[in-house]
Amino acid sequence: ALDQKGVTLWMTGLSGSGKSTIAALLEEQLVLHHGKSVYRLDGDNVRTGLNRDLGFSKADRAESVRRVAELACLFADAGTITIVSLVSPYRDDRDAARKRHEEQGIKFLEVFMDVPLTVVQERDPKGLYKKVAAGELKGFTGVDDPYEEPLHAE
Repeated sequence: ALDQKGVTLWMTGLSGSGKSTIAALLEEQLVLHHGKSVYRLDGDNVRTGLNRDLGFSKADRAESVRRVAELACLFADAGTITIVSLVSPYRDDRDAARKRHEEQGIKFLEVFMDVPLTVVQERDPKGLYKKVAAGELKGFTGVDDPYEEPLHAE
């Protein structure tokens, strides 16, 4: 049995805000330096498997958040510290993820990566903002699709 309580740390913010980078570093610190059991659910790793049948419509994004929230609940219920790094642009979807955790008696911490659009456009680690500027990508969160900032992130 694990000598720890499970929790979900839900990191949200624009693409390029540092969610995945910080999540990976946090995971490394918790595992290597504190001996904790941690699992990271990242937008990129869930999109290739669990959510491979979903696109980027509002309904698909809601379903993605719902699926990841359910998976995070399962991991956290088993005592694993679960770090979710997912754009999750809609407040209602994140609030539903929080509610689901609360219904299960599982701690949920929302972390907002508050990085301005101009900064993430400059960073552009995946070249996505360049594609948006060139007209190759439409409906991109924070540019021509909304990102609803959390009202009460921890």
